[in-house]
Amino acid sequence: MSTKTPTIGLIVPPAAGLVPSDGQRLYAGRAHFIARGLGLDEVSPSGFKKVVEHIMDRAMELRDAGASTISLMGTSLSFYRGAAFTDDLRAAMQEATGVPCTTMSHAIVRAMRALGIRRVAVATSYIDELNNRLQDFLGSHEIEVTALRGLSILGVDAVGKVPESTLIELSEAVYRDDPSADGLFISCGGLITLDILAPLEAKLDIPATSSSPAGFWDVMKVAGLDSSAEGFGRMFA
Repeated sequence: MSTKTPTIGLIVPPAAGLVPSDGQRLYAGRAHFIARGLGLDEVSPSGFKKVVEHIMDRAMELRDAGASTISLMGTSLSFYRGAAFTDDLRAAMQEATGVPCTTMSHAIVRAMRALGIRRVAVATSYIDELNNRLQDFLGSHEIEVTALRGLSILGVDAVGKVPESTLIELSEAVYRDDPSADGLFISCGGLITLDILAPLEAKLDIPATSSSPAGFWDVMKVAGLDSSAEGFGRMFA
């Protein structure tokens, strides 16, 4: 008897509504991912204000398209108003759709806890305002930010074009700012980070996580599926 592959729905910031490549690379054959886009034009509070009211509509569209679990795959979009807003948003998504829901901000906290990270060095794509809000959000979950550096990128498309070499250099630099950190976190779901987590862990000898990989790892767990994957670092072991 064949078992149907579960469908997981993703709300993504770009208008095109494409499934990030991490999903297929991590979980091909174990889950079928579908996505709907919000049309975010700027990674900033003013940009978020224009699209946040559409999150519930996208969630309903994904449910109607067959998604049995849904994640809002935007980190700053889900943490920028604080932890209470993040929890309320997830609860509203679940109430509206009737299926288990999560957000990328829930994912990053869950990933850091799973990795035993309590003091974290943070590299981001963000402007200072979002960096400050991220530090507050993590602090509300008893995760201390030891050092933080951002790239001050506003453009949604520009985030996905940041070279891996730049992210590695940024991550190593922010860890050197305070080597007492017991983990590394790279924040922004649009950054391409899947292939640099294991090398950074090997070089710095600390666990590392990042937004998009953590988002997929988390939504698989919320869906009750196997979240492990070979070769992508400690989070997936």
